[in-house]
Amino acid sequence: MKRTFIRLMIAFAGMAVMFAAPAQARVEININQGNVEPLPIAITDFQSADALGAQISEVIAADLKRSGLFAPIGKTAFIEKIANPDQTPRFEDWKVINAQALVTGRVVREGARLRAEFRLWDTFSGQQMTGQQFYTQPENWRRVAHIIADAIYKQITGENGYFDTRVVFVSENGPKNDRKRQLAIMDQDGFNLRVLTNTNDIVLTPRFSPSQQEVTYMSFEGGQPRVYLLQLETGRREVVGNFPGMTFSPRFSPDGQRVIMSLQQDGNSNIYTMDLRSRTTTRLTNTAAIDTSPSYAPDGRRIVFESDRGGRQQLYVMNADGSGQQRISFGDGSYSTPVWSPRGDLIAFTKQSGGRFSIGVMRPDGSGERILTTGFHNEGPTWAPNGRVIMFFRENAGSGGPQLYSIDLTGYNEQLIKTPSFASDPAWSPLLE
Repeated sequence: MKRTFIRLMIAFAGMAVMFAAPAQARVEININQGNVEPLPIAITDFQSADALGAQISEVIAADLKRSGLFAPIGKTAFIEKIANPDQTPRFEDWKVINAQALVTGRVVREGARLRAEFRLWDTFSGQQMTGQQFYTQPENWRRVAHIIADAIYKQITGENGYFDTRVVFVSENGPKNDRKRQLAIMDQDGFNLRVLTNTNDIVLTPRFSPSQQEVTYMSFEGGQPRVYLLQLETGRREVVGNFPGMTFSPRFSPDGQRVIMSLQQDGNSNIYTMDLRSRTTTRLTNTAAIDTSPSYAPDGRRIVFESDRGGRQQLYVMNADGSGQQRISFGDGSYSTPVWSPRGDLIAFTKQSGGRFSIGVMRPDGSGERILTTGFHNEGPTWAPNGRVIMFFRENAGSGGPQLYSIDLTGYNEQLIKTPSFASDPAWSPLLE
């Protein structure tokens, strides 16, 4: 969405008393535990003159449920019917159905604008934990719901949410031997899908910029694989550079000023960076091997990548200038597609062993390796901006094509992300502005 199109803003003027949050709140979730017990939460239909209030509450409930941290209570169990969200709820009615938190709100159309407001209540203390209101265009009601879900998530867990985000991916259509692959973008829950490219050229490995509304990707346009930059707001695109040989696996630096990628020459593949302002390139590896899939640490000081210099694909870490290269993966099988967590504490990867593909995580020094999910073919992890959830693509035996899934760091909450066609190579955006 264009920033000029959404124009979402939090309005605090005149609301300081009505939406004041208490100093303490009892409701909390420890999201660092291995097995989280979801928090029972009641999300009422927002008061409105039409069905929009109920639709917004449904999106909020779906976001929170999909996180694995919340268990929205079915509305048929509600005893109190909220008629006026300005009034204090009857907390005893909510405690009876074990709702530890309660969400109320309203939606009002004010001319060409939509005003949405919500309150989050701790039912056991009888206190309001937070409350906010938003103004936007009516067509952006789903985004308002995602922002409200983020606010609830942060208030209760203490961590940033990830619902007001988008995912760019490769949309695959047609028979397997003649499949059309296009870039597409959607909200993190699979809605508001939009195709970004409309050619018959193969596209691969789209990646979001951390600082601007643009993506980098590889395309075989004209029969030559090249790295492109695509401006999401304008649709303008440009070739990153004309290099001899093939270019693969482009990814932005944390400041968005550089692209790191692998260039293939004379049968070998090495890692280079390009400054997007001066278009100068710097070579970081120089081996008679295949070095590819580089990913920066969030502070930009280190890079993880995969290399077969030891005989098969393994993960390596080096400093941002290419020095200090060292192997960090030592388990059975081969390792690929490493991606550094936005929190900096973990590296996600694909592992192939025993004819199966797994998505796992390890610390940057290689310790603490943990497999989150295993299947016939899992690949391409990408992190949610809060570093708590990973999206990837999976192709099951006989399924005909890949689909997108998400899983949290506990490994217990795996979710299918429905798309109208087959989908692969997801990349999660930062939180939208």
